[in-house]
Amino acid sequence: MKKTTFSLRVRYGETDKMGVVYHGNYAQYLEIGRTEWLREMGFSYKWMEENGVMLPVVNLNINYKQSAQYDDELFVTTSLKKIPTYRIEFYYEITNKSGAILVTAETTLVFINSNTKKLMKAPEYLLEKLID
Repeated sequence: MKKTTFSLRVRYGETDKMGVVYHGNYAQYLEIGRTEWLREMGFSYKWMEENGVMLPVVNLNINYKQSAQYDDELFVTTSLKKIPTYRIEFYYEITNKSGAILVTAETTLVFINSNTKKLMKAPEYLLEKLID
């Protein structure tokens, strides 16, 4: 399945008093991973919302293996678990510069029609990109 990787540097404000990344910040790193994955497919959340599709997160699972620290360079790899239907499922690995896996995670989002607020199938334009 298609995957993307982006890098980021841990900012001071993302850490606790010990200089360790606060656990809640990893959810933001995952969100950036999803938005960059979509961007590489040729779409953005903004564009999808403007075209009637919302993608709320319905499940988030994070496994913490090692701590990231202030000023570490992290690499977030986002991959699709399977072809989307009414839901889209992602798998993530966050590694440091030496390649150690710090976090693994999974999220599930659902496709919602922004007008009716009802569940909908994955848009054809996304499915077509995945088949290419």
